[in-house]
Amino acid sequence: MSDVPNRGAPADIVRDKLLYRPASWFEPLVLGTVFGRAAPLEVELGSGDGSFILEWARRHPERDFLAVERLLGRIRKVDRKGQRAGLTNLRALRIEASYCLEYLLPPGTVESLHIYFPDPWPKRRHHKNRLVNERFPELAWRCLTPGGQVHLRTDDAGYFEQMLRVFGGDTRFRVVETPGDLVLVITDFERGFNAQGIPTRRISYQRL
Repeated sequence: MSDVPNRGAPADIVRDKLLYRPASWFEPLVLGTVFGRAAPLEVELGSGDGSFILEWARRHPERDFLAVERLLGRIRKVDRKGQRAGLTNLRALRIEASYCLEYLLPPGTVESLHIYFPDPWPKRRHHKNRLVNERFPELAWRCLTPGGQVHLRTDDAGYFEQMLRVFGGDTRFRVVETPGDLVLVITDFERGFNAQGIPTRRISYQRL
């Protein structure tokens, strides 16, 4: 895939920036190297401009956070804002969210996966490109810790129905209430949709 740099790129945080480049894009991340410590990990797949994960990381310095976003302009914005806020518990990874989920997140290491307002690919022939598809629960289960959770939000009714269907058919997950403090942290996309009268559709699942 075009977003995967050449094997052998240096594993470092260049000039103390938060943008992380692993030594290999073809092997699971070594989290101790990524963050320099051992702490509970939360991952946002498709971070956009980082409006959620920057605030969530600020509120929880005892946890580590990984922002995953493929668009360079957006991931640089996360980097700049995170540095400005002095967030030492945040790293940014420029890669496709689906690739990161399947190949880079080590099994049994993620306590929470956040997927907020992913591209709905509204045309039926494009539904195959949706991040939360039939394979998603299997991949999420593999990277989550026992009891780990997936938090989903979307403005798209059709996509929300698909989210409910793919997780509802997997007995390794159960529906749980989204924590109240998490509900209160909204994204810029969410704020814009709500201002137009479009409600947030949200659901959380826990790995059994």
